[in-house]
Amino acid sequence: MDKNKSNKKPEKEDHQESRRDFLKASSILTAIAVAPATVAKAAEYNLGEKISAAFETTPVNLTINGAKKQLAVEPRSTLLDVLREQLNLTGTKKGCDYGQCGACTVHVNGQRVLSCLSLVVMQEGKEVTTIEGIAKGDELHPMQKAFIKHDGFQCGYCTPGQIMSGIACINEGHAETKEDIKEFMSGNICRCGAYPNIVKAIQEVKNGGQKS
Repeated sequence: MDKNKSNKKPEKEDHQESRRDFLKASSILTAIAVAPATVAKAAEYNLGEKISAAFETTPVNLTINGAKKQLAVEPRSTLLDVLREQLNLTGTKKGCDYGQCGACTVHVNGQRVLSCLSLVVMQEGKEVTTIEGIAKGDELHPMQKAFIKHDGFQCGYCTPGQIMSGIACINEGHAETKEDIKEFMSGNICRCGAYPNIVKAIQEVKNGGQKS
């Protein structure tokens, strides 16, 4: 063994190891310093949201399917979400949530409305009718009967909105011809493709002279 050879690592290697140690230590110190602040900030944010949600409500008075309702809602709540989540009227469906499919159609003061695009606070004092409110007890609405007779649905998800739009289509005077019905029902999408039968159902109710 050559006694003149040194066991000491070259200076370059010492420098690299020192740099690695420094970076590791810096990372650990940064994590220790930042993490508590980050966690605290997140906790503060979540708590703030809960507190604000508890206080930021607006009173709204509506008539839903003939019954007067006094509600406390968040100003940003849509009519659709209040109907489904607060009033448990789940017949009105949430489809696209962008006003493009028509599944959420209800009547407000007799006019069809896309409830997913309507803030509930905008409906103060108005009358809202959903699919649950068109039958008279066990007696189905003529449009409901016609949909059953003409097989105007398959999966049924779009059916409540189709029926509500079909009733409005007649009441608004847009059901004189098959072409009129197709045009004014075009905002209601049926993924199953039951369109011809839906048109027949609306025509039957129109020719029978029956309105809601």
